[in-house]
Amino acid sequence: MSDHAPNPSTPRTDLRAERMDYSGALLPDDLAGFDPFAFFAAWLEDAFDEQTAGRLAEPAAMVMSSIDTSHEPARATARVVLLKEWDRDGFVFYTHTDSAKGDQIGDNPGVGLLFWWPSLMRQIRIEGVAQPVSRAEVEEYFGQRPRGSQVGAWASHQSRPRDSRAGFEAELHEAEARFADVEQVPCPPQWGGYRVVPDLFEFWQGQPSRLHERVQAVLGEGSWTTTRLDP
Repeated sequence: MSDHAPNPSTPRTDLRAERMDYSGALLPDDLAGFDPFAFFAAWLEDAFDEQTAGRLAEPAAMVMSSIDTSHEPARATARVVLLKEWDRDGFVFYTHTDSAKGDQIGDNPGVGLLFWWPSLMRQIRIEGVAQPVSRAEVEEYFGQRPRGSQVGAWASHQSRPRDSRAGFEAELHEAEARFADVEQVPCPPQWGGYRVVPDLFEFWQGQPSRLHERVQAVLGEGSWTTTRLDP
C-alpha cells in the first residue's frame, strides 16, 4: 500500500457531517409550452460560460449508464463519455462498438445520460434509446480527431484485459509505425458512435436545505408532457 493511501479504518472526514447549501434560480413556474431541448441548450451554454470563467471543466462530459445483462440480476454500469453532437434527433457520443458499453447497448439499447455541473449546482438526467450513427458520420468525426487519438483507436482493444501497460504501448508503437507515412489515419472498423434518442428529461437545480427544483419532461405520442417533481 502506498504511504499516501488513506487508511479506510480511519477516514479523513465524517461524510455524515459534510454539508453544502445549494442555490440557483428557480425553474419556470409556468410549464405550459416547456421545451426540454431549448432548456437543455440554455443550460449547456451556461456550462460552457462556466468553463470560460475557469469554474468548470469538461461541460460536455456526461455519465452514460447502460445495462449489463451478463449478470443475474442484470445491473446498471456507468462511465463518463463526451457529448460530441446534439440536436432534436438525439445526443451523440463516440466509442469502440466492441467495448463493454457497445456490447451492452447491443443487448439492450435503453440507456441513461447524466450531466452534472457543480459550479452551477445543476444536473440534467436523460433517458432514451441508443442507436448507431451512420458510418459516414463516424468517419467524418474521426477525421477531426487529433492524430494521437486516431492512432490510439487502432491500438486499443477497449475494455479488454491487458497484461501490462507496456503491452499496450508496444501495440501503440506498432500502429504509429504502420501509419507513419499516411496523411489521414483511417477509421477502424470497430470504432463508431451512438445517438441517444431521448424520451425523458429531468432538470434539477440545487436549492437551500435540499429543497431542490425538479422538472421532468416525458415524450408520449409525439408530444412532451412536463411535470414539476418534489425535491
